[in-house]
Amino acid sequence: MIINRISFSGELGYEIYCKPQYLMRLADAIEAAGADLGYRWYGARALLSMRLEKGWGVWTMEYRPDFDAVESGMDVFINWKKDFVGKEATLKARDEGLMQKLVTMTIDVQELDVVHDEAILKDGEAVGYVSSGGYAHHVGKSIAMGYVSTEFAAPGTKLEVEILGDVYDALVMAGPIYDANGSNMRS
Repeated sequence: MIINRISFSGELGYEIYCKPQYLMRLADAIEAAGADLGYRWYGARALLSMRLEKGWGVWTMEYRPDFDAVESGMDVFINWKKDFVGKEATLKARDEGLMQKLVTMTIDVQELDVVHDEAILKDGEAVGYVSSGGYAHHVGKSIAMGYVSTEFAAPGTKLEVEILGDVYDALVMAGPIYDANGSNMRS
């Protein structure tokens, strides 16, 4: 069994890897041990909601071969002193400047959320598209992540998002909307 103190939810958490034949026994043991601590199960949609509040992207949505490490913001994890496959292309992308950038936005909408591929607009003109989104339960807001032209990526930029044919106001966020300093994960 492997236990990692890592959390895609943004809360103090662990990922536990074990052989499939032990999953049910492990789940029952964790549930019993946490009964008096308020332990609860949560599903994949709740997990996705929590990761949106932290501004964390997902492979196949925000992170995929269509976008380079600089556009997606993943370049902060690159050790530029090391050699790696794609280093020359990534340095070129970084040095030439970005055409688009991944942002997280709140959307002023009730009872409706984006899914993905919705248009992001500025004054009625398309400037990007939504890569993923949903309702953020801790903060009670609709949130979307998406790629926009660099000139519209600054925190506080007012944009619009088209959802089911209607346009709603959106605001580019400066950082995580929930637990911005990550103290919950380090508690």
